Amino acid sequence: MNVGLIWAQTPDGVIGAGNAIPWRLPEDMAHFKATTLGHPVVMGRKTWDSLPPRFRPLSGRRNIVVTRDARWEAEGAERAGSVSQALEIAARSTEALDIAARSTEPTATVWVIGGGEIYRAALPHATTLSVTEVDTTVPGDTHAPTPGPQWQPAEDRGWATSATGLRYRIRTYTRPAAPRP
Repeated sequence: MNVGLIWAQTPDGVIGAGNAIPWRLPEDMAHFKATTLGHPVVMGRKTWDSLPPRFRPLSGRRNIVVTRDARWEAEGAERAGSVSQALEIAARSTEALDIAARSTEPTATVWVIGGGEIYRAALPHATTLSVTEVDTTVPGDTHAPTPGPQWQPAEDRGWATSATGLRYRIRTYTRPAAPRP
């Protein structure tokens, strides 16, 4: 199973403020949907709560929510007690896809969609990062993880200007997968 992390950040690494995204960037939302649609998504409970109710659960995706509250439940979501457990749940569905495709190599990807604590816990498992850099300065209370030097740029779509006037670019980073035991 491939594990990808997807987020948008400012140059200072801000990804959120007050449990919300502190900018409006419809092009990034379209990229997020196109990238994650059809894949399991893992998120923290605060990220789940930040989604507008009409978008919960995210349609066309298996929604796995990480929370320490063993009694937590929500329609359309599966609860996991840790990022590791969430990835195990996602692996079961991606293995079924690989078997259906008769593939010996993992082809399916689970996407981790936030927040900051969940990203940091999932980073050691990841092979792909999809990062939208938003050219703005805003105060925030949630920050993106800092990937190490092993992460190599694989794609850079270049700077563009959003319909909202913000400059942004979408970059993909990869690193070699850890060897399988």
